[in-house]
Amino acid sequence: MLDVGVSVALLAYKEAENLKELLPEIRQNLEKTGVPYDILVIDTQQTLDETPEVCRTFGAEYYNQEEPGFGGAFKTAIKKARREMFLILDGDGSHNPVYIPDMYAKFTAEHCDLVIGSRYTKGGKTLDSKSSIIMSRILNGVFRLCIGVRAKDISTDFRLYDTGQLKAVQLTCVNYDVLQEVLLKLKLNNRAFRIGEVPITFEKRRYGESKRRLIPFIFSYIRTLFRLIGIRIRH
Repeated sequence: MLDVGVSVALLAYKEAENLKELLPEIRQNLEKTGVPYDILVIDTQQTLDETPEVCRTFGAEYYNQEEPGFGGAFKTAIKKARREMFLILDGDGSHNPVYIPDMYAKFTAEHCDLVIGSRYTKGGKTLDSKSSIIMSRILNGVFRLCIGVRAKDISTDFRLYDTGQLKAVQLTCVNYDVLQEVLLKLKLNNRAFRIGEVPITFEKRRYGESKRRLIPFIFSYIRTLFRLIGIRIRH
């Protein structure tokens, strides 16, 4: 049985400086929703910076991820979530917590199963580099067509999920492609799956350097695309 409210997850890879700013901002915006909440920080398998101390200072729960990669951290966060809604956002500051109340309002008012903080829906925008925007647009278009998900931004992890449905899917992807895998599997489990999108501005990371590596990223997505097409066909 899940508790009422929202479990918030941040996946951290040497993001202590960003968390010092993000954790208070997340609390401030969650308070506006009026629902109970907890904040979970999922760190790397081996601690690499002062993230545990930052979590203690700002009242967040600290966990080390139990499996490798972004997908492993995501699965750890799902496992630790205790509340009916599950909100995830980047730990680098590119997802501004100011949008949390709007995402919560849409989720509850429109009875959504998932709400996405979207760069590409009407009113959204991104401050990312032109090359990243082009790659993201191509990725979104190809995966949207191949897995049959109508949302405009399916490569972001700024999302508010129904936790019960999320815990019911089995995820296998290790990298960022888990974000498309989970959408397909949620949809296959619930043919009436309802997705809402709230426009956001995707900002540049506040401190530190990006952890994404382009070549492994591309090859991982190509493999996953064919695998997800196969899963969709079989169902």
